[in-house]
Amino acid sequence: MRVRGEISGCKQVTSGHCYLTLKDTESNLDGVVWRTTFGRLTVKPKDGMDVICTGRITTYPGRSKYQLIIEAIELAGVGALLKLLEERKKKLAAEGLFDESKKRKLPFLPEVIGVITSPTGAVIRDILHRLADRFPRRVLVWPVAVQGEGAAEAIAAAIAGFDALDGKGAVPRPDLLIVARGGGSLEDLMAFNEESVVRAVAACSIPLISAVGHETDTTLIDFAADRRAPTPTAAAEMAVPVRLELVADVAAHAHRLAQALARFIDDKFVRVEGLARGLPDPRSLIETALQRLDDRAERLALGIAGLLRLRGQSIQALNRLLRRDVLEREVGRLRDAVSGLAERLSPAVARLMQQREIALAGCGGRLASWRQVQDKVLERGYVMVRDAKGALLTSAGAVTPGADLALQFHDGKVAARAIGRETGKPERAPAPKREQGKLL
Repeated sequence: MRVRGEISGCKQVTSGHCYLTLKDTESNLDGVVWRTTFGRLTVKPKDGMDVICTGRITTYPGRSKYQLIIEAIELAGVGALLKLLEERKKKLAAEGLFDESKKRKLPFLPEVIGVITSPTGAVIRDILHRLADRFPRRVLVWPVAVQGEGAAEAIAAAIAGFDALDGKGAVPRPDLLIVARGGGSLEDLMAFNEESVVRAVAACSIPLISAVGHETDTTLIDFAADRRAPTPTAAAEMAVPVRLELVADVAAHAHRLAQALARFIDDKFVRVEGLARGLPDPRSLIETALQRLDDRAERLALGIAGLLRLRGQSIQALNRLLRRDVLEREVGRLRDAVSGLAERLSPAVARLMQQREIALAGCGGRLASWRQVQDKVLERGYVMVRDAKGALLTSAGAVTPGADLALQFHDGKVAARAIGRETGKPERAPAPKREQGKLL
């Protein structure tokens, strides 16, 4: 059955089912949308919406009432649909999704163009044909359903999929996206008015052209896209310039550049010729310079000769000053100075030798005194122990078992060998007694 009415008391419970009432001016009818059906609805029920519900009539024994098990909902009339779109447009505009400041400039000549449309319609053929005529580019087509159930989700996923490409794999990242479909009724274009699609367009970082419907058709993604094309063919024209026009433009610029360069060179030639007329004859300048050089060379030769003559006269004057008597006086003065130094040096050397003899005698006395002290200590029974190399050993830790030792007594040396070493500090023994020349 198909029932038209205004939705009232719409609520969705925790189980996912939705309960509502359809009413008109005279009656009302309860309706139920099961959870499995609610997710497939293209028009979600809200209070105040004028809709046409398709379903089947059943009864609910708990209340003894008829109810409609709703399987599809559509807006009743274009006016209601336009009202819904207007409210959605205001909501998205308030969020800033349609701000002009967010619009990006389209690339002049994209290398890769991504097209999101139906793969079987005439739209993709028109776009490819127009691109081939103007400037052939690489095109990636993401096939989607452009109307019906699941179309909005597929279009939003395609936009997000192109945006997620990093260009490092086998599939390159597009420089420009075109979302396109042919004309149709307002209901046919509803997939391009869904919030999910509009938000995907606004979040896309790749410049995007919206080419949905004919010139008079308007969808919400037209406001979120960077550019709106009246038709899919016009979108292809916006995407790339005309190659022949670019070639002609480059040729025209090259011709103008060549003409400007020729005029520039001609102007410089004229200026150089004018400056050349104001310059003197180069030959006369060179001849004058050569004459000046000859004059300077002659004057230089005369100057060198005069300088050499003056230097010779100065040398002769110096030779006359260095006479023999002058040299003899200088030699005598030096001899007297050396004699004075010799007389002063002899007493100084004698005093130094005397000081060194006194210091040496003091050192000898101190050495003899130290030897006497050492002998007295050894006479008391002490012994000096040395190793095989003659190094003095002052502790038991320095003796290695089995090492050869030399014992120094006051009256001579005795060779010995270390057998072992006792740990701990030994008790102090009484002073040794000497009897018959032996140490007891």
